[in-house]
Amino acid sequence: MSDLLRRIKAGSSAWMKSEGCSDFAWQSGYGAFSVGASQVAELVGYIDRQQEHHLGRSFQEEYLDLLRRYDVDDDERYLWD
Repeated sequence: MSDLLRRIKAGSSAWMKSEGCSDFAWQSGYGAFSVGASQVAELVGYIDRQQEHHLGRSFQEEYLDLLRRYDVDDDERYLWD
């Protein structure tokens, strides 16, 4: 997973910079969640509405909710850059 994310981040950063977004940067960490085939349509819809969705709820709030919902141990000192 870490190698895949490293390559995704590197490739998308290079593309963003080639498009003139010189100030684009990824945060240092990542989180990965799996979804089943029956959840793909819902996930695509969520991604399509993400900008609107985060007007009422921050990414950090949503991420913490996911961690709590699925009983993932975390330490907030290490979650955010």
